[in-house]
Amino acid sequence: MTGNRGFLVLGGGRQWRTIKGKPQPRNGHIWHFAQGLHPVCDLDALKKHYSYGHSLFTNFLRNPKFNFDTLPFPDTRITHYYDADPTVAVPFTEVFPGVQVARSLDEMLKEVDAVWMGDASGLGEDHFDLVAPGLAKGLPTFCDKPIGGTVAETRRILDFAKRHQAPIMSSSLYRHQWGTEEALRMKASGEFGPLQYVLCGQAGGWSYQSWFVYGQHPVWMCMALCGAGVKAVSMIAREATCRTWITYEDRMPAEVWYGRPDVAPTYCSTAATFAKKTYEWTPAINGNYWFGHHYQIFRMAHVFLKMAETRVEPVPHQEILEVTAILAAAAKSVNERSRLVELAEVLG
Repeated sequence: MTGNRGFLVLGGGRQWRTIKGKPQPRNGHIWHFAQGLHPVCDLDALKKHYSYGHSLFTNFLRNPKFNFDTLPFPDTRITHYYDADPTVAVPFTEVFPGVQVARSLDEMLKEVDAVWMGDASGLGEDHFDLVAPGLAKGLPTFCDKPIGGTVAETRRILDFAKRHQAPIMSSSLYRHQWGTEEALRMKASGEFGPLQYVLCGQAGGWSYQSWFVYGQHPVWMCMALCGAGVKAVSMIAREATCRTWITYEDRMPAEVWYGRPDVAPTYCSTAATFAKKTYEWTPAINGNYWFGHHYQIFRMAHVFLKMAETRVEPVPHQEILEVTAILAAAAKSVNERSRLVELAEVLG
C-alpha cells in the first residue's frame, strides 16, 4: 500500500459493570493503541479531555525520545471515528486534528483503507456488527480481543473475513511484549532445546466473570508461545486465584496463573522453560513498566500496519479461535469439579 493511508477507528463494546450498555467515552484501546496511526496529537486538548492519560502520552507515547525512530507511523492517518453515540467521538477529533466523526459505517467505509476496532470492555458482544461492513469490502481489519464473545461468534467473524478475503487480526498486547518476541526467537533458534513448559502469571483478582475479560491476556500469551492444537483444559479456582492448565497431545503444556499476588507492579510475568534454559520476563524494559507498555502498543500497531500493506495475516485463525475456546473450556472445567475438558467439547 502506498500513499497516505486512511483508517477508520471504531469504538466497540460497552463499559463493564455499573455502566454496561453505555458507549465508552475514553476507550483506551483506541486512544492509546491507535494513536501512532495519526501524525498529529494536540497534547493540550488531550489534557482537557483525557487528563488521566496525559502523562503516558507526554512521557512515552508522543515523546520523540521514545518513538523507536518510527512513531507516528509515516504516510498514515486516522480519517474517521465511529461510535454508536457520535458525541463520544468528538473529543478524539479535537485531540487528533483532522479526524472526522463518522455518522454511519457504510458511508465512511468508502473513504478508508483499513479498520481498527478497539474495545476496552473485553466482552465482544457487538464486534460482528461493527467489523462486518468493512470485512465485506475486503478491508484489512483489527478486531480487538475477544474477537467474539463466544466460540460461535468468533468463528462467525473469522469465517466471514475468510469468505470476503479480508485480512483480519486479533491479539493481546502480551503477544507483542519484548520478552515474548525474544522467547519466540529462542524457540525458533533451537539453541536451548525444545520448549518444555510455559507459565504466565497475571495480576488482579480472579472471578468467574473476570476470567472472560482479563483471562484473555495470559491465554493469548500461552497461545503465542505454544501455538494451536490444544487438546484439553483444566481449571482450579480458590478465593481470588485460579490455575489453568492447557494441554496438548503432541507437546508439553502451558499454565495460566490468574490472580498471582506478586506481579502487580508489572501486571504479568511469564516464564518459558526450554530443555537448557528458563527465560522469564515482564512487560517492563530495563525495569520500566511504562516504557515496556509503550513498546507493546507500538509493536501491535506495527504488526497491523504490515498486514494492511501485505494483506498477510500475522495470527492464524485457528489460534484466534482456540483462545476463545480455551476460556470457555476452562469455565466449563471449574464448574464441573475441575475435570479435564477437551477443546472439542466447546468448539462444536
